[in-house]
Amino acid sequence: MEIGVFTKTFERETIEDVFEAVKEYGYTCVQLNWESAGQAEMPEGVEGAVCDRIRASAASRGIGIAGVSGTFNMIHPDPAVREDGIHRLRAVAEACKAVGSQVVTLCSGTRDAGYMWRRHPDNDTPEAWQDLVVSMREAVQIAEEAEVTVAFEPEVANTVDSAKKARRLLDEIGSPRLKVVIDGANVFHAGELTRMPEILDEAFDLLGQDIALAHAKDLDRDGAAGKLAAGTGLLDYDRYAGLLRASGFKGGWVAHGLDESQAASVQAFLLGALTRSGYAGPPSPPSPGLPPADHPLPHAGEG
Repeated sequence: MEIGVFTKTFERETIEDVFEAVKEYGYTCVQLNWESAGQAEMPEGVEGAVCDRIRASAASRGIGIAGVSGTFNMIHPDPAVREDGIHRLRAVAEACKAVGSQVVTLCSGTRDAGYMWRRHPDNDTPEAWQDLVVSMREAVQIAEEAEVTVAFEPEVANTVDSAKKARRLLDEIGSPRLKVVIDGANVFHAGELTRMPEILDEAFDLLGQDIALAHAKDLDRDGAAGKLAAGTGLLDYDRYAGLLRASGFKGGWVAHGLDESQAASVQAFLLGALTRSGYAGPPSPPSPGLPPADHPLPHAGEG
C-alpha cells in the first residue's frame, strides 16, 4: 500500500513544483486535482501536451497517480447541469490514462443545487436514485470506452450515504469498471459514532473487494462531520488500517482535509497506522503510475 495525498494540498506555480513537494514530504502517490496543473476543476478537455507534462513530472520523481478527480453532481436537479458533468467526465476519463492513472473518482451527488457536499431531503427519493443510476450508467460507458475505472465515494451528504447503498449501486450497475473510494470518516450518520467498530466492519464486509482508492482524513463528530487531518480527530485509524490490510487492498491511501503545515505529521501518522495494523516492512516501492506493458503510452494528442 502506498501513502498518498491530494495534489491541491500544495499550492505551487507549476505541476513540477507540486510533485516536488509531494516527494519532499514523503508521499509516494497522489490523487490529481486538475487545478494543480493549471486546468479547470472539471475540465472540458485536457491537451495531450499537458497530460504528457503531468505524467513525466510525476514519473521522474517516482510519484504514482493513484486517481484523478472527476467529481460532479450526478443527481443535480437541473438535467442540463448533469449533462455538462457527463460531457466533462468524458474529457477527464480520456486524460486519465494519458497522465498514467487508471481511476477517476466520482461523487454520487445531492439534490442541493448550490453545493455538491450538502445533504438534501430529496436525496432519498426513488427519483434521485433513478437519476443516479442513469448518470452512473453513462459514466461506466465512458469508463469502458476509455479503458479506465470510475469509483464513487459513500458520503453521508450524498445519495449514496452508506455502505449498504454503495453495495446496492454496485450490484445494480454490475460493471467491473465501477468501484468504490472508501473513506472511513465519511460513513457515520448523526448518532452513529458510538457504533464505529460495527459500522467500519460492515463497510469493509460489503465493499472490501471493490475498493479502487482509499481516502484518509478525520472527523470531529458524526453526521455532517468536520474535515480534519488524519490523526487529529475521532476516527479509529488502527481499525481502519487493519481493515484495509485485511481486505487485500494494495492501492493508494490518499490524505486530504489537511494543510501543508500538517503534511509531514500526517504522512508519519498514516505510516504508523499501517505498521501497527501488521503491514510488514517499509512502504511498497513507489510506482511511476505507468499502464501495464500491454497498454502502450497514449499518443500526445489524445485526451
